[in-house]
Amino acid sequence: MWMAGMLYLPRLYVYHTTAKPKSETDELLKIMEKRLLRYIINPAMFFSLGFGITLMIIREAYHERWFHVKALALFFMFIIHVLLAVHRKKFEKNENEKTHIYFRVLNEIVTILIIIIVIMVVVKPF
Repeated sequence: MWMAGMLYLPRLYVYHTTAKPKSETDELLKIMEKRLLRYIINPAMFFSLGFGITLMIIREAYHERWFHVKALALFFMFIIHVLLAVHRKKFEKNENEKTHIYFRVLNEIVTILIIIIVIMVVVKPF
């Protein structure tokens, strides 16, 4: 759920950049973004983190090189998570300065990070 939300939220921001401030679309997107972040993405991130740490300890994955690559990708995912939360607050205050291209690139970065994470866990290349 965390990864799905991380893919969807930047897409909402792409749409939000084209909405006129204080319009009906603007207000609807604000509600959708807030609910997505607060009720789906944030709790899913904490569950993922908790289960991930538990599995890491049980399987002693921290000794493996693939795990270090995965952990680095997750670190960047956490940074983007915080960045998306900051952008949501800016949209809420009608203070967004970023373009739709910025959010499209951010969405692609999230996609690349997810691909790296999945490959590291499934393939374990090293």
